[in-house]
Amino acid sequence: MIKIAASILAADFLNLGADVERMRQAGADYLHCDVMDGHFVPNMSFGQPIVKAVAATGMPLDVHLMIEDPDKYIDEFARLGARIITVHQETTRHLNRTLNHIRELGCLAGVSICPATPPETLSWSLGDFDVALIMSVNPGFGGQKIVPSAVKKIAVLRDMLEKAGVAAEIEVDGNVALDTAQEIVNNGARLLVTGSALFKAPDAGAFIRTLKGMEAGA
Repeated sequence: MIKIAASILAADFLNLGADVERMRQAGADYLHCDVMDGHFVPNMSFGQPIVKAVAATGMPLDVHLMIEDPDKYIDEFARLGARIITVHQETTRHLNRTLNHIRELGCLAGVSICPATPPETLSWSLGDFDVALIMSVNPGFGGQKIVPSAVKKIAVLRDMLEKAGVAAEIEVDGNVALDTAQEIVNNGARLLVTGSALFKAPDAGAFIRTLKGMEAGA
């Protein structure tokens, strides 16, 4: 089943509550919260106050920590109500330990890799995560074009998971739109993060229904 995570980085922050409610009514399964520190990625976004505010809406939160030293903040984001907490393979010193700690906090554990990071770097962590987030653009800004080689990694990682007998979800973030999503789904992703394309769509509900219907064509 395809699930949709609406990236609030693309929302109108002067009307964030209204935009979140619009995503709920449109059928989004998660709110995707990109927490950026300006160090690991060349941008700063938002932190705990915004995550706390959107958590109060009751929608499940998919918190993506695009930051250095994520271990410092995992407990707090779990306390704020995150359903999924995702850390980057590139910034986590002891990945297996961190992922298992996220699970101990009652959250789904996610690990993300940037476009230039081989999926094989996760081979010794298979079984320690519930979600593998493949960045299909270089992280830091919305509205970028997909890095073609990143899409190919979806099928590689899906094959790795199947051979290991691990039932983790593959999530993709970066320019997920109506003209790009089918290839992403065909390669094995089932959790799609979409921001600019969704929030700018004339009919967000129709947009989400179209994405969810792509599984039939996979």
